Amino acid sequence: MKILMVCLGNICRSPLAEGILQQKIDFYGINAEVESAGFEPFHTGDPPDERAIKIGHNNGIDISGHRARMFQLSDFERFDRIYVMDDNNHNDVMRKARNEADRMKVDYILNTIHHERNGVIPDPYYGGFRHFEEVFDLLNQCSEAIAKELQKG
Repeated sequence: MKILMVCLGNICRSPLAEGILQQKIDFYGINAEVESAGFEPFHTGDPPDERAIKIGHNNGIDISGHRARMFQLSDFERFDRIYVMDDNNHNDVMRKARNEADRMKVDYILNTIHHERNGVIPDPYYGGFRHFEEVFDLLNQCSEAIAKELQKG
């Protein structure tokens, strides 16, 4: 199973989601891979936001080696599931989808705990550290749900 997390700049939410899910995959011994990408080219090649790195570190997750990258059309071929953080990410990914098979891979990550509500993980970039803590908590719950589902096979 290969999973891609997608947000706007690939420096806050999606690298956190990648790191959190990777920790759970490792902990549960699940055969899966997880990566992340974004749609905003301003941060390509940059490390995650310092606040994202700090909240990860506070929870035993090191995302400091991550480098932001852009979502690519080939991601539809490389990944089995593509989780987005908000409506804009969803629209961006769906615009790139070439067919129904591509579209079927895409879902809001929050749907893993709040089924079919298409809720959004708020972008903490312009907020304070507390916003990163809230986002971490939401992504942790979602990642736990994904890991439990992957365990079932």
